[in-house]
Amino acid sequence: MKRILSLFAIVSATTLFALTTLSCTPKEPTQVLLLTERGGHHGPFTARGVEWVEEFAAQNNMVVTEIHNPEPITKEYLAGFDIVLQLDYVPYTWSDEAQAAFEEYIDEGKGNWIGFHHASLLGEFDGWPMWEWFSDFLGGIRYQNYIAELASADVVVENTTHPVMKGLDGRFNLPDDEWYIFDRSPRENALVLATVDESTYQPDSPIKMGDHPVVWVNEAKKAKNVYFLFGHSPKLFDEPNFVKMLSNALLWCAE
Repeated sequence: MKRILSLFAIVSATTLFALTTLSCTPKEPTQVLLLTERGGHHGPFTARGVEWVEEFAAQNNMVVTEIHNPEPITKEYLAGFDIVLQLDYVPYTWSDEAQAAFEEYIDEGKGNWIGFHHASLLGEFDGWPMWEWFSDFLGGIRYQNYIAELASADVVVENTTHPVMKGLDGRFNLPDDEWYIFDRSPRENALVLATVDESTYQPDSPIKMGDHPVVWVNEAKKAKNVYFLFGHSPKLFDEPNFVKMLSNALLWCAE
């Protein structure tokens, strides 16, 4: 009997050790590809954003790789990343290879995507044709106009249950942004998470869109994705609700 009990104790201890070792195995870091637009009038936002993302990554088991244009992007290159964070970079100047790689990455859910501001600059710019797939990805929209004078405005949360919007105030003010106007609302082709209350523009502007989404996701894609219209002023990173949205988005995409 003593021998059986001793054997049971050894087996139990071995099992406990194995389970403890397994539970302590560190999770592989989430690999984040940061596609940034350095310099220009969006430069201060981008610089502040990179600093914030790197600090957040260090605290949340993430590794950040920054590139300043899409030239390195291929299917093989994207395979090394769990999240693409398009921090104000435009949807043109991409090579055919880079476009095809990104489309597959999103369509087949090989990774997830977070986009800001300039990522919706969809149309014909600098001799480049509009990337039709990217327009469809963002709800079938085309860039039309923007409020030339920076304005602060209230953002109204429509979907309080989506992971990106958890813990936010129902209405909050964001400062000094360029509020893009599109030829149509993406609502018909996307899940809208938040809109801007155009009556709260300070200073006021006659340029208005009506139904004006500012945060949305495309649930038709296998990849998790979210687009934020904001992305002009570095002051955004002093706003708790803005920081909370970005934090939520990164953690959601890292799951």
